[in-house]
Amino acid sequence: MAGGERIRLYQPGSIMGYKRGKSNQTNHTSLIKIDGVNSKPETKFYLGKRIAYIYKAKKERKGSKFRVIWGKVTRAHGNIGAIRAKFRKNLPPISLGGRVRVMLYPSAI
Repeated sequence: MAGGERIRLYQPGSIMGYKRGKSNQTNHTSLIKIDGVNSKPETKFYLGKRIAYIYKAKKERKGSKFRVIWGKVTRAHGNIGAIRAKFRKNLPPISLGGRVRVMLYPSAI
């Protein structure tokens, strides 16, 4: 590894929305589209991985205005490479369309 080379420990993704049916939506399960994942078999690698939704708050806590809501990939959703995730606290509606980091740990390989 050359000096100054950065190693990324996450894969970026987008929040598509909440899991829902025709008339009901379940806020405790979020749908995430991971960048570069385009099929259901490709999602298998990400099952059980941690997800971080990072946002900025007005008030500073512990020396930082950035906060995080942690979640976990639970299963695949559909055939386009989307996944379902559950977060410790339900994601707020303003997060829809926002970015998340899918961490590459815990690793099974």
